[in-house]
Amino acid sequence: MDLGLRDTVHLVTGGSRGLGRATAEVLLAEGARVVVSGRSQASLDAALAAWRDADASIQDRVVGVAADNADADTPARLLDAARTAWGRVDGALISVGGPPKGAVTDIDDAQWTDAFASVFLGAVRLAREVGVALPAGGALAMVLSSSVRQPLASMAVSNGLRPGLAMVAKTLADELGPRGVRVNGLLPGRVATDRLVELDAATGDPDRARAAAIASIPLGRQGDPAEFGRAAAWLLSPAASYVSGVMLPVDGGLLRTL
Repeated sequence: MDLGLRDTVHLVTGGSRGLGRATAEVLLAEGARVVVSGRSQASLDAALAAWRDADASIQDRVVGVAADNADADTPARLLDAARTAWGRVDGALISVGGPPKGAVTDIDDAQWTDAFASVFLGAVRLAREVGVALPAGGALAMVLSSSVRQPLASMAVSNGLRPGLAMVAKTLADELGPRGVRVNGLLPGRVATDRLVELDAATGDPDRARAAAIASIPLGRQGDPAEFGRAAAWLLSPAASYVSGVMLPVDGGLLRTL
C-alpha cells in the first residue's frame, strides 16, 4: 500500500531515539520530509549521520533541531524549522518521554512537578500549537502508553499523567476535526527500546522481568521498534484519513480492555 506520504512534511519529537526514531525512519523511507527533535545534540547528530550514510537522498529530506519538549519555545522552533526548509507542515508525532519509575508513595512533589512539565504540559503545548498550525488533511499523533487503559506496576507517574493526555488528544480531535485535522494516540506496550532495557534493569533482575512480561503478551514476544514505526506512520498518513480520536494499542495483544 502506498501511504501517500511522499513529499509531506512531518515533525517528530524525541526522534533521535526509540519509538520516535523508528517512526522518523519509516516516514523517511516513505518519501516524507521530516524535522526531528531531540534533547541531546550528540544523539541527534548520530541519528542524522546514520540515516544519511544509509541513504544519501535523505540529506535533503531531514532536519535536526536540538529541543526539549518541556521548553515553551519548542513548538515555534520546530514549526519554523519546517517552514524554513519546506514551506509548510502536514503532521506531527509527539513522542512523550518516559517519566521516572516508582510507586505513588515513593514519588516526591519535585518529581511529579518535573514530570508534569515535560510529560504532560510539554505534550499539551506541542499538540495545541502544532495542531492549530496544521492544514486540512493534517494529522497529529501522540505517543502515550498502555498505562492509558490499565496501570503499570511501579509506574505511578505514567499511570497518573498519560490517561489525561489521552483525553486531551480526544478533546483536541473534537476541536480540530471540523477543520479537517485528525488527532490520535498510540499506546505502545513492550517494544524493544533503550527505555525498556533501562526499566528492566531497574528491577534488579532484567532477565526475569523480561520473561515475566513476555509471558503476558498473546503474541509471545516483544515488539520491534520498526513495527511501532509502521503503525505510527500509517496513522499519520492519508491512508488513515477517516481515523480520528482513537487510542491505537501497538502491544501484541497485551491490553485486554476494549
